[in-house]
Amino acid sequence: MSASQPRVLVIIPTYDERENIEQIVGRTLEAVPEAHVLVVDDASPDGTGKMADKLAAADERIHVLHRSAKAGLGAAYIAGFSWGLANGFDVLVEMDADGSHAPEELPRLLTALRDADLVLGSRWVEGGQVRNWPRSRLLLSRTANTYARTSLRLPLRDSTAGYRAYRRRVLDALPLDEVSSQGYCFQIELAWRTWLAGFEVAEVPITFTEREQGHSKMSRQIVVEALHRVTYWGLRSRLRGVRRQDLIAR
Repeated sequence: MSASQPRVLVIIPTYDERENIEQIVGRTLEAVPEAHVLVVDDASPDGTGKMADKLAAADERIHVLHRSAKAGLGAAYIAGFSWGLANGFDVLVEMDADGSHAPEELPRLLTALRDADLVLGSRWVEGGQVRNWPRSRLLLSRTANTYARTSLRLPLRDSTAGYRAYRRRVLDALPLDEVSSQGYCFQIELAWRTWLAGFEVAEVPITFTEREQGHSKMSRQIVVEALHRVTYWGLRSRLRGVRRQDLIAR
């Protein structure tokens, strides 16, 4: 990063997170006071958007982007990235609204970004932890990450991680308008595209804690989408002989 203080935007997508949003935004700004927060709300019927507007009215560091309907995690982040880039932010952070990503660990990600272009908060590197997940979710996450690593030749332990920080130049370079995947498949796709483009990707350990309030957005559809897309991307890259070093050399 530059010697001057980078402008940091933490993007928090929401759908029915009224019980969590005030606390997570407050913790984020306490952990990194110089940061700004953008709540991207997909017309939550529980009033999350109105709560976010109330928070924004009281603090100039808080912003709200209202979307007309629930359109998926990937689309929400793309909208948030576009807003952040248009408003001159240097670092864009993905963070869940449910408290599973501890804002107190954000300084660790930002420190690591000094020597990388994308930093993932990883559950599966040494020092990483997961709390309160059933065995089935642990197995699903580990299996998904192993499959992505093998299929895409992606040297990451936790490419499905949703707690991450990007340098602006990464998002400026990626064809975000071509990204249509959702759920944790969206996270895999952006990590893979970033790595293929020759950017430096790093992982730092985090403690992931399952939400205590509200409901998980995980579904069978998300799992099937990821399996289908990762298989397709992996086979296509092999058939075409796509290698990272070839792309970097162009």
